[in-house]
Amino acid sequence: MSRLLWDQCFPVLRLEGSGSRSFLHGQTSADIQQAETGIPIPACWLDATGRVQALLEIRLDLSGADVLVLAGAIDAVSAGFDRVIFPADRLRLRGARQQRRQELLVRGQPTEPVNVFWANDDQGSGNQFSEYEAGNKGQLDHWRLRQGWPLSPAELDGTTNPFELGLAPWVSLNKGCYLGQETVAKLASRGEVKQQLRSWSATFGSDLEQAPQQGTMLRCKGERAGVITSALQIETLDGAAQEWVGLALVRRKSLSEPELNIESEHQSIQLFKPLGFSEPPTRD
Repeated sequence: MSRLLWDQCFPVLRLEGSGSRSFLHGQTSADIQQAETGIPIPACWLDATGRVQALLEIRLDLSGADVLVLAGAIDAVSAGFDRVIFPADRLRLRGARQQRRQELLVRGQPTEPVNVFWANDDQGSGNQFSEYEAGNKGQLDHWRLRQGWPLSPAELDGTTNPFELGLAPWVSLNKGCYLGQETVAKLASRGEVKQQLRSWSATFGSDLEQAPQQGTMLRCKGERAGVITSALQIETLDGAAQEWVGLALVRRKSLSEPELNIESEHQSIQLFKPLGFSEPPTRD
């Protein structure tokens, strides 16, 4: 399947006021000052040390902005924004609502969202993806694990940075100061990170007692090489074996290994770069 429709509702925060654009420019990784109104913009919400706390999609309008939380806790985003909003910022933070969001997923495209439509809002209620049937949870989970979408709590646990997760397109290196900017700029100038997200696949016998799961350690030649962050069993016709796919954070020195061992099991997984993973950029 080369295309799949992702149709899901997400929580949205509303910012109202003339200062919304400037505020979001300083609080997220995207270049909001140069962004067009009405077009969803992907952005990371980072902490002061450049670690990803949430994945956002921001849509500006003439009176403010909507901030859709693709992954992460909306309460944490709301509280984080509220702590740093001052009267001089010329904006107000409104309550959350649910927003239906559709995206036509295309195999091999970067993790940066494209082909996105916010349905049933001021853009109109027409469905531009009406010819496509929405994927079910199993199809979408399988897709994200192959593509490398870091949407599970184990990938967004507050300790990973955008370049480890393959989210380079979500970060602007040409904008001014913003939350986490100093660390992100240093990572970009070095051109390397301590670990990277990788997809994996494996086949296990039907008698395997302990299936791979989130948090399972990976080893290479006896040394710790990474950790599984997502795991999904694929249904097979004969049931004679268990087919699995998933995501793992793999240490840099083990990224070139074709396979890694599962800790405490005489089993291994095969590694490959996610289809949508974007390499960390470099900057002079």
